[in-house]
Amino acid sequence: MNLRRDVFQAIADPTRRAILLLVASQAMSAGAIAANFDTARPTVSKHLQILTECELLEQVQQGREVIYHLNPLKMKEIADFIEPFRQMWDDRFNKLEAIMKNYTPKKK
Repeated sequence: MNLRRDVFQAIADPTRRAILLLVASQAMSAGAIAANFDTARPTVSKHLQILTECELLEQVQQGREVIYHLNPLKMKEIADFIEPFRQMWDDRFNKLEAIMKNYTPKKK
């Protein structure tokens, strides 16, 4: 049975976000990734499986090891989806900042 995983559910988990940050700097084996966490190795393997199913990570077989790489195209899809929201909030904060610069409290 092949479950369809949601990318945003996958990145909602702090451990999976930490894994993505680790692998973003360099490709790593499952063992090297697991060494960075205080959880059981099967738990990290489950996180890697979810990230791979969501196509956030890609697996490459190198000899007996599987090396995990960040999938930049999938990460860009997420960033592209979030960008309009970021721009909206930037605009709102900029307007608030402009209002606050001109604000003078009423004196009693």
